[in-house]
Order: sequence, then structure tokens, then C-alpha cells
Amino acid sequence: MNIKPLHQDDIPAILELMELGAPYIRPRTASDYWLYANLFSTTCPIATEQDQIIGTIIAFRSQDHPDDLYIQDVITHPDHRRKGISTALLDSVRDTGQRFGCRRLYLTSEPDNTAAHATWTQKGFTNTPGDHTINGISVVSDYKGPDKHRAVYELRLT
Repeated sequence: MNIKPLHQDDIPAILELMELGAPYIRPRTASDYWLYANLFSTTCPIATEQDQIIGTIIAFRSQDHPDDLYIQDVITHPDHRRKGISTALLDSVRDTGQRFGCRRLYLTSEPDNTAAHATWTQKGFTNTPGDHTINGISVVSDYKGPDKHRAVYELRLT
């Protein structure tokens, strides 16, 4: 497995990979991935094996809060799951965040995504306190806009 930054030439394969993430991951537009590849490539690593993209993390360092690095999407191709790909990608993002001086990685998840909850807590993330609980998961109401309730997870880097 090889980990490298997202490149513009990877966009068609990334779109295909993201299609496999339903219902929780939805592909963005090719224009969005162009932006990620050209402005955020160091925080958007891809994992390849024999020239096939088998996983990616799409993440961004906040310009308003530069101590924060937000993880938007994490996906591993279904044929390659449980082989340490997401962990290797997460390690890459964590290392980049530390090089940038970030103090935390954070992400959100839909409250009913119990598999994500298990994964993130197993990887050392903390489900931050919200204003209510669903299935034992703390949730922040309207976090991403009206009726877009989200579980928020963070991993301190310092």
C-alpha cells in the first residue's frame, strides 16, 4: 500500500470510490475534488495498491481556527476493508496536522451511524458532549444546519 496526496488525476477514481459509501458518504462534484486536490492535497491522502485507489480521507485545516483539522470523509473500498487502510490514512492526516501545529482532529457523524461511533472511539476519538443522546451517542442538534444533528468526535494532538 502507498499513501500519497490527492492529485487532480485521481478525481475520476475518487468519485467512483465515494459512490460506494452510501448512505453516509455522498460524493461531491468533480469541481469539489479539484479544489481538494489543488488546495488541500496534503490533508487529503489517498491509499493505492497496484495503481488502484483503495481508500481516502478528505480533511481540511481550518483557516479561522488553525489549531483544528476537520475530517470530512473517510472511505476504504469494500474489497479492502479491515486491512489497516483507514488507520494508515488517519496516521497520515494526524502526522500532517502535527506538522502544521494543529491541536485536534475532529469530525462529525450522523447519529444513527453506530458503526462509525465504534470505529472512532476505538481509534481514540472522544464523542464530545452534545445536547441530547441517541442510541447512547451524544449528539449536537442542528450542528450542520437545521435538522442536521451530528455526533461530534475529536482527537487531541497535544
